Amino acid sequence: MREPYPPIEPYESGLLEVGDDNLVYWECSGNPEGKAALVVHGGPGSGSNPRSRSYFDPERYRILLFDQRGCGRSTPHASDPATDMSVNTTGHLLADMERLREHLGVERWLLYGGSWGSTLILAYAERHPDRVAGIVISGVTTTRRSELEWLYGGVGRFLPAEWERFRAGAGGDILAAYARRMEDPDAETRERAAATGSLGRTRSSRTSATATQALTAPASGRRDWHSCGSARITSPTRRGSKRARCSGTQAAWPRSRAF
Repeated sequence: MREPYPPIEPYESGLLEVGDDNLVYWECSGNPEGKAALVVHGGPGSGSNPRSRSYFDPERYRILLFDQRGCGRSTPHASDPATDMSVNTTGHLLADMERLREHLGVERWLLYGGSWGSTLILAYAERHPDRVAGIVISGVTTTRRSELEWLYGGVGRFLPAEWERFRAGAGGDILAAYARRMEDPDAETRERAAATGSLGRTRSSRTSATATQALTAPASGRRDWHSCGSARITSPTRRGSKRARCSGTQAAWPRSRAF
């Protein structure tokens, strides 16, 4: 995505204590009196990107970035063998977002993000619909079982060499194997798993976006949920909502479920 506004620097930043000995990094830029917009980064684990500040008009928006627990400038980092990953779950991340909202004194905010970030955004909107003023999503991902099976299985047919390197030594269940490596007490093992897993996920994701669209696009030209590249919901998500506008077509909204 091209940055439409010049780079800017934060006027305020800090570390928020969110429990479980975790500190979450946050920052504010743009207009302190503007409409609050929270950037929810992808990954999981990638951390916030300063370029995201330039996606918003700094005169109109109070631009909020944060690093999810275990990521970026938040502490402790997930790469540390001593870090307890049992307290780094979707539920913990949603609670961190809500605690950050309260800490910053935001009544309602716009949520922006994609990939894993879109999963958190949708989950947060289901849990706290009254706190969401709007949603902008790029690269819709709901982290459903079918999506994981495609990303860590089906898409490998388009990247056979890269897929073999990614799968090497993982055994039958790639996600479980990498999860074990990320909790290995040996720091080198964790770092190697993180680097290999991140590269494999990035390449698979980029290929998946193109391949899935080609495989799922009906003859009528209407694209199904999996092929949607972006979505914009300009009003608060309400419980029971089943549909959303996606790239100019209708896309099935995921049913509410426990995250």
